Amino acid sequence: MGVDSGLSDFRGKDGFWRAYPAFKEKGIDFQRAANPSWFASDPELAWAFYGHRLHTYRETKPHDGFKIIRDWGPLLSASMFAFTSNVDGHWAASGWDKDRIVECHGSIHHL
Repeated sequence: MGVDSGLSDFRGKDGFWRAYPAFKEKGIDFQRAANPSWFASDPELAWAFYGHRLHTYRETKPHDGFKIIRDWGPLLSASMFAFTSNVDGHWAASGWDKDRIVECHGSIHHL
């Protein structure tokens, strides 16, 4: 969902490296860059990476698809929730009730 809002697609090394070309030079893919161990071994790199991502996610507005899906809820016979592996917080930013969102990888907006 985030790609349609203008966020980078991190699937595969090329998508990540297009967003973070300096990591390509170091041979670091998304899985390695996102590992919390960087905060101990290279805090400057870790904070730069997570700070940039946080800024990008805060500045990017969720597209209307989030609201369209939310508006289907009252039309259904059962209650509905959003289950997401994205950490960008766009479900909440688009007006979803926070009690109806499950972020299986958490959110970058919470330490």
